[in-house]
Amino acid sequence: MAERDFIARRLAPIATSPAARGLADDAAVWTPPLGRDLVFTHDVLAAGVHYLPDDPPGDVAWKLLAVNLSDLAAMAATPAGVLLGLAGPADAAWRDAFTAGLARALDHFGVALWGGDTVGGLAAHVLGLTAIGWVEPGRALGRAGAQPGDALWVSGTIGDAGLGLAVAQARAPFDEVLLNRFRRPTPRLALGRALGGVATAGLDVSDGLLIDAQRLAAASGVALAIDLAAVPLGRPAANRDDLLARVTAGDDYELLFTAPAGVDVAALAGKTAVTRIGTVSAGAGLSLRLASTPIALPDRLGWEHG
Repeated sequence: MAERDFIARRLAPIATSPAARGLADDAAVWTPPLGRDLVFTHDVLAAGVHYLPDDPPGDVAWKLLAVNLSDLAAMAATPAGVLLGLAGPADAAWRDAFTAGLARALDHFGVALWGGDTVGGLAAHVLGLTAIGWVEPGRALGRAGAQPGDALWVSGTIGDAGLGLAVAQARAPFDEVLLNRFRRPTPRLALGRALGGVATAGLDVSDGLLIDAQRLAAASGVALAIDLAAVPLGRPAANRDDLLARVTAGDDYELLFTAPAGVDVAALAGKTAVTRIGTVSAGAGLSLRLASTPIALPDRLGWEHG
């Protein structure tokens, strides 16, 4: 299918926002909410790197949208629209399934498709998405700002996506819940908005709990201490090595954040489960303990390209 036909038949019908202008112009035109700060993010998913080449195209579309919305959630932003970059083989069936899945994901999260670009003729798919959101002035959440005396919190459960990857690769027994945690993550948008102006620092857990905690500590110029026994798991860990594998696996897309000790975070989070897993103190770096026993940091804290 020619590019213009693909846009007309598959993308234009789901780009219904006035900002998209029917995908008939060179760019989108959007009027943001008055007096709001704009927040932008862009992530790329590549076949064989961020998802398995035989993953369902609709799930790939969901994940592409979700990982970008998770970045907005981490900044306490409300998503508004996205720009899609779709490059890969000229596979009409794959693209049809991908755009159908994208339509479902956009509808589920209440986000508009504003435009983008498509490229054919590549050997494998490389997918990009730019997400645009907004936040009230002074309420954007960042990685810097954690203070000694704060508590360290995380949403949801950790390590499930790593287990789901093993399921997808047939290295573990089939488990639909875990498989969906890998293929169809849930950005914590409501929690992110609630944390704006309350949490002192935060980010999403995309590359692994430990490596992202280390990044938060470095950005804030503080020391973080995590009690591994407190980390919420979707499935019990078999042993210490298994536990360390969970906290260094990526793709969880939960929120890791700090808040003053007196804040009722559970009430703030509403229906989203949150767990206090550590403390913030003066100093630098990341330390671990298992209940009362100090644990050395593993050589690998999480996923890093290169």
